[in-house]
Amino acid sequence: MTTIEDVAKLTGYSRATVSRVINNYPYVSEEKRRKVLQAMEQLGYVPNSIARQLRTRINETIGVLIPRLSNPFFSKLVDSMESIAAENGFQVIVCQTRSEKSRELLYLNWLKTRQMGGVIMASSENDWDVIKEYRAFGPIIFCNEYPPHTEAPIICLDQHKGGYIGTKHLIERGHTKIAHCYAGSQFTNIRERFTGQKQALEECGLELREEWIFKDAYDTQDGRRIYYEMMALENRPDGVFTSSDEVALGILAEARKNHTKVPEELAVLGFDDQPIAELVYPSISTVHQPVEKMGKAAIELMISLLKGEREPRQQVIELPLHLVIREST
Repeated sequence: MTTIEDVAKLTGYSRATVSRVINNYPYVSEEKRRKVLQAMEQLGYVPNSIARQLRTRINETIGVLIPRLSNPFFSKLVDSMESIAAENGFQVIVCQTRSEKSRELLYLNWLKTRQMGGVIMASSENDWDVIKEYRAFGPIIFCNEYPPHTEAPIICLDQHKGGYIGTKHLIERGHTKIAHCYAGSQFTNIRERFTGQKQALEECGLELREEWIFKDAYDTQDGRRIYYEMMALENRPDGVFTSSDEVALGILAEARKNHTKVPEELAVLGFDDQPIAELVYPSISTVHQPVEKMGKAAIELMISLLKGEREPRQQVIELPLHLVIREST
């Protein structure tokens, strides 16, 4: 029987390259794609993932649950996972939950019906007590976000430290009235950033007033809205710790339009360190998250779990983050 190794040998390419062509991975040159397809036809090789799964008892499809692909953070995370999955003969399915509990459960049911071998959750909407029941049907890993009391493997960052070092930076630059933007209180990482900010403020004898806390901060449109909400206050903040570079970008856009001096009148700190953060004016100071490393760690762990090389025990793999100082602070 012809195998993927036979195709690789005939083309002179690696097994990983052949796998990328088979799985329609986008970043393969047309020349390589054409040569692999010709070799497959010549050898009579027809991929049959279902047959492979029956032989090996390994379901090679991995679901990655994200709130929305339009967020550059999640698209970069998925891309880093997909490349490694392809190299190992696995396929990634991107599942957008749109931050809805029902959609999250819909995709978890795909695990139950064996449409996926395992699930990587880059966000979580349901409580752990709800999610844990699905572990009977395949491994579940949390990457980036996880619900309280999680007993599954977690790939994460020290979000408390991120909130702390970001706020300390704003204070060191002379800002004393620092606002806080957050996406949703159900997110563990958002709550940890908030506690990090509060610790930094308390150490310096500063307060975080209730009117300086802005919720539902997800994207640039929310950032635009928050700018006007801040400017409408009698006691305005002189600095703002945002939940993402997207929110920071929206705030900066309206600040520029309304001639608010950044950072003199309003310092803006982002989070994630997306590529656009250094391309806009003023460039965005931000907390860098190693997205690619996080995606790589998550997908490698999932593959080893599906192959039976590791036990799906509870463990926390924490990666470092750091501050990137630019013009907005």
